[in-house]
Amino acid sequence: MQKNNIKTKAQIKPFGDRVLVQPFTEDQIKGDKSNHYGIVLPDSVSKEKSAQGKVLAIGEGKWVDGKLVPIRIKVGDIVIFSKYGYDEVEHNDEELYLLKEENILAIIK
Repeated sequence: MQKNNIKTKAQIKPFGDRVLVQPFTEDQIKGDKSNHYGIVLPDSVSKEKSAQGKVLAIGEGKWVDGKLVPIRIKVGDIVIFSKYGYDEVEHNDEELYLLKEENILAIIK
């Protein structure tokens, strides 16, 4: 009997009003090193961490006055978030961000 070598991927389930986000690389956002004005950006600027990403998981929400207020973000949403309002988490050799819902600034439609 052969062993099944399929790697099972552990799930990360955020607590409370936290959201798990897979940040986009700068290449995924811009496609090249120039901004929308055609100005070429130096590598030091283009290596800056992204503030956009895809929501992978959400918590159950936040308790306010004894009532659970669910998170308004959905799994799969593309969001813009505060550059300084997240915790980095490494999972399966991938860098993910864990942040509170209040640090999400917008949903990109």
